[in-house]
Amino acid sequence: MAIACALALAGCAGSMSGNTYSRERAQKVQTVEYGQVVEVRQIQIEGTKSGIGALGGGALGGALGSGIGKGAGTTIAVVGGAIAGAAAGAVTEEAVTKQPGLEVTVRLDTGQTLSLVQGMDPPVSVGDRVKLMRNPDGSARAIPVTPGEAAGAPAPYPPR
Repeated sequence: MAIACALALAGCAGSMSGNTYSRERAQKVQTVEYGQVVEVRQIQIEGTKSGIGALGGGALGGALGSGIGKGAGTTIAVVGGAIAGAAAGAVTEEAVTKQPGLEVTVRLDTGQTLSLVQGMDPPVSVGDRVKLMRNPDGSARAIPVTPGEAAGAPAPYPPR
């Protein structure tokens, strides 16, 4: 049961990958700027704390506690099991949804230097040319410039 809960929680975690977009980001305009990576630092992105783990753990703990004792003893076991299960579920949710990430510092062609945090994918290294894709909400991702893509110029399109 605990494994099933852990797998369900892992599926709830949003991706921090530079290559994965949420449904809400699809068909949204992003501002694109070009620059060079000047620093990369591996970091840990904390897991989610949505309450789903606590809710699931509390329900499981309460159910397990219901089989203990009789009368008032059963009530105490249900409440105690629910509290312990909720605490364990919250810790499990945070643990299974945390992920490694990168803190990437980019010097834009404009001279401005920015830092952002993203998942490990796609990998970027110091010296890489990247396009920094900014969203209106302030979030951004650094994507390596593909071979043949002119730095700061649009990628060539095939003739129609």
